[in-house]
Amino acid sequence: MNQAKANLFVVSAPSGAGKTSLLKKLISELNGVQTSISHTTRAKRAAEVDGVDYHFVEPEAFKLLVEQEAFYEHAEVFGNHYGTSKSSIANQREQGIDVILEIDWQGARQIKQQLPESLSIFILPPSKQELESRLQGRGQDDEAIIKGRMDAAISEMSHYNEYDYVVINDDFEQAVFEIKAIIVAERQKLAIQSKKHAQLLCNLLE
Repeated sequence: MNQAKANLFVVSAPSGAGKTSLLKKLISELNGVQTSISHTTRAKRAAEVDGVDYHFVEPEAFKLLVEQEAFYEHAEVFGNHYGTSKSSIANQREQGIDVILEIDWQGARQIKQQLPESLSIFILPPSKQELESRLQGRGQDDEAIIKGRMDAAISEMSHYNEYDYVVINDDFEQAVFEIKAIIVAERQKLAIQSKKHAQLLCNLLE
C-alpha cells in the first residue's frame, strides 16, 4: 500500500489568543498529528525544553542555516529570529504524520507560495478586552511589552481573511473540537484517501 503524503496545517493567532494551549490539547487527543519544531534565537524560558518546544540556536548558527536555504520561511519577531525547517517537515509528512506550523501571517504567506497544498487556520480571541486580559494574566511581561503585543495583535488579526479557516477561542473545549474537526475532515479528501486505501478501492471495484 502506498503511504499517503500527510497534510500541512499552518496555524496563526495573535499573542494571547491561546494557540499554543489549543494545539497541545489537540495533539494529546488526536493521533497522527504533530507540531513542527521551529528554530529560534530567542532565549529559552524556564519551562521550555530544547528540541521539544524549539530548537534554540545562536544567531550565527541561525544565519548559517538561512544561507544554506534550510528554511521554508524565517522571520524576525520582537527582536528574535524564527525559522521553519524544510527537512523535518518533509520527513514527518512522508511518514503520514499531519504537521502543524505555528507561524505568523507573513510566514503563512511564504509557506503558501512554496507549498500551495498547505491549509491555514487563524485563531481569534472573543474580544480585544479578553485578549488584553490574557496577556496581563501571563505575568511574564511588563506593561510596555503588553502594549506592544496588543498593537501587534491588531495588525496580525487584520490578515484573518487570508486563511482557509477561522476559529474563535471563546470556549476552549469547543475551539479544540473545531480545529480537530478541520483536520479530520481534510484527512477524508479524495486525494489522500485514494492513496491511503488504494488496495481496498481496487478490491472493492473488482
